[in-house]
Amino acid sequence: MTETRVSAGRVDDWPDGDIRRIEGEPPIAVCNDGGTFYATADWCTHDRASLAEGWVEDGAIVCPWHMAKFCLRTGAALSAPAFVDIECFKVTVEDGEVFVIREAAA
Repeated sequence: MTETRVSAGRVDDWPDGDIRRIEGEPPIAVCNDGGTFYATADWCTHDRASLAEGWVEDGAIVCPWHMAKFCLRTGAALSAPAFVDIECFKVTVEDGEVFVIREAAA
């Protein structure tokens, strides 16, 4: 596996609850939940809505279309209509910058 670090911006530029989309394959939703940064697959497993267009609530990212919730730490589907978990990605903060780690098969 090879890792690629993708910058998601500066910590100082992220308000609490903000979600941003990083383009690529797969697209990734990155969010700030109380100063902790999380990254998940951007597509809801129920109907492929962009989770980056949703909101953060009680440690979960919420789909804007049908309100399915996914755990930010594990990607677990927490509420209907979604029953399939989403992928999570490692996030690091270095020198005030947020990075998402993508892994790809070598």
